[in-house]
Amino acid sequence: MTPFWLTAFLDLPTPYFGRTVRFWADVTGYEVSPVRGADGEFASLLPPAGDEHLRVQRVADGEPRIHLDLHVADPAAAAWSAEEAGATRVAEAGHVVMRSPGGLDFCLVTHPASRRASPAQWPEGASMVDQVTLDIPALDYDAECDFWAAVLGAPWRPSPTHVEFRRIVLPGLPLGVLLQRVAEAEGGVRAHLDLAAEDRHAEVRRHLALGARVSAEHLQWSVMTDPAGSSYCITGRTPGTANPTTNAGPARDGQV
Repeated sequence: MTPFWLTAFLDLPTPYFGRTVRFWADVTGYEVSPVRGADGEFASLLPPAGDEHLRVQRVADGEPRIHLDLHVADPAAAAWSAEEAGATRVAEAGHVVMRSPGGLDFCLVTHPASRRASPAQWPEGASMVDQVTLDIPALDYDAECDFWAAVLGAPWRPSPTHVEFRRIVLPGLPLGVLLQRVAEAEGGVRAHLDLAAEDRHAEVRRHLALGARVSAEHLQWSVMTDPAGSSYCITGRTPGTANPTTNAGPARDGQV
């Protein structure tokens, strides 16, 4: 199967929900939609132009986490395909909740979307959330990479500069997918968001002023922590190059 859209869902425990939603709205420059759901547990981050690709959900307990929504024409057929690739069916409630072999939840939904948002323009340069990274324990890495290539309908590509990274390019979708092998041998697969920024160091300073913390610095990216304690990265890529509109690959290949 090949999804026609990809959405990242931030699942936030109740004590962190309001502050963290406001933080990500300020980071992206997006508006927060009216809440929806039986208990007002869902909302979207709405770009000034284009269709949403970031949503939030208030959860009762547990750690903050991210799950993906894969937008497909036929969730039932896509669920069978995902099961053949190794997924587990978790629940059905108008959409299908699945779990990858490594333990990352994702949903198969039909919500229409097709218009990619543009990067937000700040005085120091443009930035946007344009990538989700799957953090995969070493023992599960090869199998999980093959699984996501199957359900996303595109092969993974090795990074020419970082042996711990592989990329799945889905031209025209709002989010690229980076597959990262982490040092831990075992444990569940998790996900984090990546921003691309024209001026990474200025973008880091902007996030610090909004309430983030710096966890680590690398040559091409900064690891940050949001108000809920979740990690995310600010990279030195040109915004929008994680998932180009054609199959040509990122403008500056090798950068995460």
